[in-house]
Amino acid sequence: MSEMRDFSDSEATWKRLTERVEGQHWPEASLYVIATPIGNLGDLSLRAWQALGRCDVIAAEDTRASRALLDAWGVSTPLMAAHRHNEAAAAQAIIERLAAGERVALVSDAGAPAVSDPGARIVRAARQAGYNVIPIPGASAVIAALMASGVTSDENPAFVFAGFMPAKSAARQKWLRQWCAIPAPVVMFESPHRLSAAVRDLLQVCGPERQLTFARELTKRFEQVHTVSLAGAADWLAQDAHHGQGEFVLIVHEAEEAAAGDDVDPAAVVLLDALLEHMSLRDAARVAAKVSGVQRDVLYALALARKG
Repeated sequence: MSEMRDFSDSEATWKRLTERVEGQHWPEASLYVIATPIGNLGDLSLRAWQALGRCDVIAAEDTRASRALLDAWGVSTPLMAAHRHNEAAAAQAIIERLAAGERVALVSDAGAPAVSDPGARIVRAARQAGYNVIPIPGASAVIAALMASGVTSDENPAFVFAGFMPAKSAARQKWLRQWCAIPAPVVMFESPHRLSAAVRDLLQVCGPERQLTFARELTKRFEQVHTVSLAGAADWLAQDAHHGQGEFVLIVHEAEEAAAGDDVDPAAVVLLDALLEHMSLRDAARVAAKVSGVQRDVLYALALARKG
């Protein structure tokens, strides 16, 4: 076990790094799109901290939540609201500020603005008006979950991000059938109060052998990342009340059958190609599955690849 590192020179190191970042180029009349921590205050980057302090105003999804972060980091920049209910008006106000030569920061409650969070409309408006949009990356629940799960590799780095599941079971199952047929891990969000229902629907759509990773409370004190088959997912949730609490990222692993798509009977592939000339992806996969006996999800994944 390694010894605790001596951080006695940390003040000098911080000063040196701060000076280097301060000396970088900070364009005026620019929109700075800044990722903020998803739970751990220490995950704000040095560059993000500098940008938040240098901007003339910070457009925030929730000004109260952002003020707590800014206070912790000693940033006194004024805030303005920019959420999904006022995004059009906020975009216009931001364009006017950019026209006056101001630097404007855009932040969401946690993580990256405009990625499964408000902000994309503001970014598009700034770009269309000809102003610089400067991304300052940082914490991401999606990337953190992928890092801790091991579902991707340098040989096969593909994954898809599907966002939040629909709230109603019927819509959720339809949504899951579409996303989980893709031959890659699928990253999604779910709220704690719908988690058990979502797991039941995942089991019904994907079957008991499919692997699911729960990534809970990422970067926080009670962070937990656990992978289990869908057959055992409900039991795992029931084992401990804490397992169902907090903020969740779910990763549905790639189906083994989809990963082994090369083993599909060539006759089924020929049939699928013929059907794709006259049918939609979904209908072609459905008909080919009935005729060939190959699982529909496997054929749908092949259809996507061959259409691509």
